[in-house]
Amino acid sequence: MNHHGGCHCGRIAFDVDGQIGQVMECNCSHCRPKGYLFWFVPREQLHLHTPEADMSTYRFNKHQIAHHFCPVCGVAPFADGSKDGKPMAAVNVRCLQGVEPGELDGRQVDGRSF
Repeated sequence: MNHHGGCHCGRIAFDVDGQIGQVMECNCSHCRPKGYLFWFVPREQLHLHTPEADMSTYRFNKHQIAHHFCPVCGVAPFADGSKDGKPMAAVNVRCLQGVEPGELDGRQVDGRSF
């Protein structure tokens, strides 16, 4: 299955391949106020239509995750990093067209304690 996503103004656009399984809602100081709802996929499943130079990036805490956001509208549709040495993308499912977050299998994660 292919999903189209991006930011509010359209400056950041991408497609992501895969079936949305469980999504993660983190309570850390960054994710909670922004309302992120992340779906983790191997990075090669995320296909950017936007040059990385057109995005802004924010890193915090251990600087292991690159949270990408639009410098125009401020929306942050995805992040990337690695897990067990494999490149991963954390797609904010709230930024995917035609996806209803309330219908997904959500899991609360205690990121505040990391």
